[in-house]
Order: sequence, then C-alpha cells, then structure tokens
Amino acid sequence: MIDDQFGIRMLLQEVLEREGYNVYAAANGGEALALVQAHGPDLVLLDMKIPGMDGLEILTAMRKIVPEQRVVMMTAYGELDLVREAAVLGALGHFTKPFDIDELRRYIVRVLGPESDVG
Repeated sequence: MIDDQFGIRMLLQEVLEREGYNVYAAANGGEALALVQAHGPDLVLLDMKIPGMDGLEILTAMRKIVPEQRVVMMTAYGELDLVREAAVLGALGHFTKPFDIDELRRYIVRVLGPESDVG
C-alpha cells in the first residue's frame, strides 16, 4: 500500500498480513513505482494525497509499468473530482478516510481471495 502516513501503513499491513496477504508498503511515489516494478502486487491501495507526487500521478506512472495493475484509491473527504479522475484511469474504487478497516479488509478479500500480494 502507498500512503505517506506511517500509522495507516502499519495498520493496513498488520490487518492484511493477519489475513494471509504478502504486504508491501511505500511512503511516496518513487517507492511506490519501485514496489510495483519489483513485486507486481495483485492489488495496490493508493492514497490520493502524497507529497511530491500525488495519487493520480502515481497511478498514471503505474499504468506505464503494469497497464492492468488493480488499484483502489484511499481519499480524504471531499476529493470526489479526484476520485472520478482515478476511475477514468482505471482505479477499481475508493475508500474515504477515515475508513472502516473491516469494510476495507472484506473488500480486499472479495477482490483477491486469500493469500495474494497487496502493495
């Protein structure tokens, strides 16, 4: 997952590893693109607002590396224009922060099934 907030990365990593997923975490766009290139995760959780390179820029760059990469955006309240742009770029959906961690976990299980890679 890609989020600049350490606490969110740790929470998601703990919850998803408990579900049996291999989890890769990145704090910025450069790390995110390297992660996708190196590991090719089955799903990427991508924060919309990241300093330096925002979620839409990361998503666009990611599409050049892995055109079929599955991505779910994480957004703050009120970023609906950005969510629409992400959908046009192929994002599967979005979760608004603060999100319900169990709802996100169930969504990931439904999309991936057990024991996949989440970046």
